[in-house]
Amino acid sequence: MIYLQLFWEFFKTGLFTIGGGLATLPFLYEMQAKTGWFTVKDIANMVAVSESTPGPMGVNMATFTGFTIAGIPGGIIAALGLVAPSVIIIILVANILERFKTNKYVQYAMYGLRAASTGLIFVAGLSVARIAFLQAELFGQTHNPADLFRPLAIVFGIVLFLVYKLTGKHPIIYIGASAAVGILLSL
Repeated sequence: MIYLQLFWEFFKTGLFTIGGGLATLPFLYEMQAKTGWFTVKDIANMVAVSESTPGPMGVNMATFTGFTIAGIPGGIIAALGLVAPSVIIIILVANILERFKTNKYVQYAMYGLRAASTGLIFVAGLSVARIAFLQAELFGQTHNPADLFRPLAIVFGIVLFLVYKLTGKHPIIYIGASAAVGILLSL
């Protein structure tokens, strides 16, 4: 039963997620609230692991979740559930889209889909920033404004953003450096 549920939950996510891996985050938050399979903090860990491993981020998150819930078969089934809608839709749409690509309604639909995916990615980015830069649980306990923010994480995020913008090196360099800084700061 758990395999069918994993497949279905990730099939729905794959069917309605437009815009790549980060756009799956709102669906993962909804899945977390509905199933309790993982915590909100686990989602942040999923993003970190998925960003630092090869392959598409959404597939990595599905595999990570499925594996955590039901081992290797769960990881495979969740990943298949996520990609199945794309495979089906691509097969169905490929021939049709070629014939209708100059149709103004198809162009309008693509315009709307790009805007939707941008909005979903923005919301996902805000969710990840909240987890990375704020300590909502600690603030909720102490009600001390100084406990709300993680100043070191904010400074590190700003520095990393500026260095990336100035140098434009490959993202894997920043991911590796960030992991090393995180390890060093925790010692």
